[in-house]
Amino acid sequence: MPHWIGLYLHVPFCLRKCSYCDFYSCKGNNDLYDKYTSALLAALGRYGEGGGYEADTCYFGGGTPSLLGPKRVGTLLAAAEKYFGLNAAEITLEVNPATASFGDFQGYRAAGVNRLSIGMQTGVDEDLASLGRLHTAIDTVRAVKEARRAGFENLSLDLMLGIPGQTEESLGKTLSLVKQLSPEHVSAYLLKIEAGTPFSLRPADEFPGEEAQVALYQSACRGLERMGLAQYEISNFAKPGFASRHNLKYWNGEEYLGLGPAAHSFLNGRRFFYPRDLEGFLSGEPPVEDAAGGDFEEYVLLRLRLVEGLTEEGVLARFGHPIPERLRRRAKPLSAAGLMEEDNRGLRLTRDGFLVSNEILARLLAE
Repeated sequence: MPHWIGLYLHVPFCLRKCSYCDFYSCKGNNDLYDKYTSALLAALGRYGEGGGYEADTCYFGGGTPSLLGPKRVGTLLAAAEKYFGLNAAEITLEVNPATASFGDFQGYRAAGVNRLSIGMQTGVDEDLASLGRLHTAIDTVRAVKEARRAGFENLSLDLMLGIPGQTEESLGKTLSLVKQLSPEHVSAYLLKIEAGTPFSLRPADEFPGEEAQVALYQSACRGLERMGLAQYEISNFAKPGFASRHNLKYWNGEEYLGLGPAAHSFLNGRRFFYPRDLEGFLSGEPPVEDAAGGDFEEYVLLRLRLVEGLTEEGVLARFGHPIPERLRRRAKPLSAAGLMEEDNRGLRLTRDGFLVSNEILARLLAE
């Protein structure tokens, strides 16, 4: 039997750091892109030779993976296919609307990419400037149209909620543009202010308060569902059949291999990661061991991010026992408060519950 995994390739290059971003990234050039591609090829070979792994998803994340260009992406996918099969795989590439042309999209499609995740963030130019993005709303429209013309039938748009100055009215303009673009998938994330980013130095009153964030999230959820994009995870919405197969691996507690600085892996019950160190990765330094993974508590944390939640069927299949009674007992008052649903199928958070998921999970899993 094949050992099925997801494959994640981190591309840590950006033309410019966005004001909110805490992901590991740096500036690059063609020479560095070539060296990095070679390092990824070597890593693919180390894990792929004789490993017995088959990948049915491959995700190029970043950074801005589209900076590598179609030729390098094609080289990496050829190696991934050699070592991991990629049979009927979902192959996703993250794209900044400012860094890809029609010719690029044609090249990515020819290389085997069949899904694009386009960093729209917002449809309001003033908000894009505030975020430090390089593109405009028109760039997003162009990118989507050119991706469609190149043959892409699976497009995802990233949106940000709770950005400086955002209101339900300005969010409505963004949602109107999303409706016009008709993507198969949308990820809509509430902004989290990370220490050390330019946003962390700005006054708190420049950002929507807690009540305003709740209103923005609820408004986005309703608006996306009216477009036929059903919510399947806290921040993710899809048309039928277009949920992200790669990201579902994370939330279902399935295995994946991440290559590149800051990339994490979960294989054979163990977790490991590459440090946030480009030079170390280029020189072939191995990843660092992390804690063991795959236990019941971790599974609960991941599955309750999904609308489907924690199911009796899933827990029995994975752990050989039903959902513990202590979890059901703790869920009952949360259910009465409208934050959870608890029934014979299992446990799941409501939309209001998603907004306070960290607090709920802490109560459910308290010693």
